[in-house]
Amino acid sequence: MQYLALASDYDGTLATDGVVDLSTIEALLELKQRGIKLILATGRRIPSLLEIFDHLELFDLAVAENGALIYYPQTKESQLLCQPVSQEFCDRLKQQGVSKVAMGEGIIGAWQEDRTIIENTIRELNLPLQIIPNKRALMILPTGVNKAYGMKTALEQLQISPKAVVGVGDAENDLDLLDLCGLGVAVGNALPEVKAQADLVTEGERGLGVEELINKLIYEL
Repeated sequence: MQYLALASDYDGTLATDGVVDLSTIEALLELKQRGIKLILATGRRIPSLLEIFDHLELFDLAVAENGALIYYPQTKESQLLCQPVSQEFCDRLKQQGVSKVAMGEGIIGAWQEDRTIIENTIRELNLPLQIIPNKRALMILPTGVNKAYGMKTALEQLQISPKAVVGVGDAENDLDLLDLCGLGVAVGNALPEVKAQADLVTEGERGLGVEELINKLIYEL
């Protein structure tokens, strides 16, 4: 096996409607027992993730908030990799009728229907922020912060080259992750643009696709 780590997205990749099947957990555990590092690369905030996922300790690191934060499951500590969320910006969005705003430490979550208001507010306040789409959702982050940004720091800490990592995902915000890794994989339910960029596309969707990938890593790659 030439790869040293697996970096996986959560929603739509490991999980279906927020839930990871037991068979997928068992496949991850088998890979971990073979000495492969496991990294979760998710747009979720850690509190949101902990509410629905009971097996975060399987992972050596979690690159959360779409690259803005690293979480260490064994110590339950975190490291913010960018400037914290602007309270002024969030308050201005709410004043303009954007009610569905989720604040993390470095990320702000919103929805596509409010994109025009968000773009205008970023310009009005002259903030160094970018909008990253994730299907119907929007992730608002400091310019330059994405999953690849967070992964680079995580891999430096693990002393692993990106070329020795397999990255797997399903949505637009996974494109930079797949581009960074030595092997970029799209699960069967991934968006067309993700499949087009991937080195490998699984037949299985979501967790079944990850299980298929793990089987390939163990026995074929």
